[in-house]
Amino acid sequence: MPRTRPPAQDFLAELPDGTVKQRNPFSGTEVWTVPGRGHRPLGIARPAAQPLDPDDDGRHCAFCSARLLETPPEKSRVVRTEDGEHAILRDVPAEALFDSVPEFRRVPNLFEILSYEYWRLNHGFVPAPGVADRRAAYLATEAGRAHVLAVVGNKLRAAGRSAEEVEAMPEEERIEAASGFFGGGHDVIIARRHFADGAQDDHALAGSGTLSPEEHRRFIALTVDSMRDLYAANPHARYVSVFQNWLKPAGASFDHLHKQLVAIDEVGAQNEAAIARVRRNPDAFVEDALGYAAEQGLMIARNEHAAMFAGFGHRYPTVEIHSLSPTCEPWEQTDAERDAMADLIHAAHAATGADVPSNEEWHTRPAGVDEPLPWRVCLKWRVSTLAGFEGATKIYLNTVSPGSVRERVATRLRELQAAGAIADGIRVDDDGRGAV
Repeated sequence: MPRTRPPAQDFLAELPDGTVKQRNPFSGTEVWTVPGRGHRPLGIARPAAQPLDPDDDGRHCAFCSARLLETPPEKSRVVRTEDGEHAILRDVPAEALFDSVPEFRRVPNLFEILSYEYWRLNHGFVPAPGVADRRAAYLATEAGRAHVLAVVGNKLRAAGRSAEEVEAMPEEERIEAASGFFGGGHDVIIARRHFADGAQDDHALAGSGTLSPEEHRRFIALTVDSMRDLYAANPHARYVSVFQNWLKPAGASFDHLHKQLVAIDEVGAQNEAAIARVRRNPDAFVEDALGYAAEQGLMIARNEHAAMFAGFGHRYPTVEIHSLSPTCEPWEQTDAERDAMADLIHAAHAATGADVPSNEEWHTRPAGVDEPLPWRVCLKWRVSTLAGFEGATKIYLNTVSPGSVRERVATRLRELQAAGAIADGIRVDDDGRGAV
């Protein structure tokens, strides 16, 4: 959608020597991409691949399917039903954890960013009666109580308590230390696989892009369901941050596919800046994100309800996926609108590759905000390290220009389409200028 813009509002400029200078229209972040580095390999260097031991299947890390008792009590799981459909099971008791195969499961984070005590002491938070009932029911069985005591014991030891100190604590005191397992606001959505189906060595990790499009829809659906639940469970939560750290260079504790959701009591500086901009111009995201990307030839692909483009003004090379729905809250969108986002997020991961460390960041409208902030997701490739230059100048050196990101991803998407590896209904843009 071409339009004129004063020079001060130009967010992307290429200098005669090939340097690309960028500014993010919503955060103001300044980024430079210097020429000559945009075509280097992006994946991490790994030790030589090691063959997988079949006896270790399902036991590679604490998130694996044979080690369900090493994470706190489940809040929900996605299972395949007898008729081939999917269902969400909630509050599975300890005795039944292995009675079904969870494709994805939601569990409390063992080490919360904001603890249960944070909410209790700073906000007077008291969980809803249903939470207390769930806690009582879980602890009422021998298996449930043993599970909680074992996991909280691991947590206390990790926090510096000796095994003897933990054992000397009264049982009820240890149970009280597990309050966040039931009333906390930091959850993890864990995928079933550690390695891709048929993997022969430890390089074949199962990432978002190795899931089938249908599996990825279920992954996103459970995340959206959990997001809605965290808002409903805590009236003091002003924002629920959703993100995915893939591989250790991107901050992952385990190289096992998972997302995190964190309820916080502030909207955050980035949301504040976006809200202020949208107050001045309600069409800011249409004009200065999607529209500007089309003007600059950065559009990558779209489907009926979402669009993908190469982001600009980000510290790392970024692929952005924006919902085109007029409904801002993901959980209030139709299944088709939510699945459209899931399909493009999946395609972006598949095009990126499972060997590239990345952060998947969700941006959604905070609670109590009326401005039209669309659901949008940024997939950031963690292929560079911030250093003193960035700290001193707040100008970030991004090794891959938006144009190179677009070309890499669009080319790979066409290959994936030919192989039938991404969802139907995705249209890859020919020249990057497709209007939305």
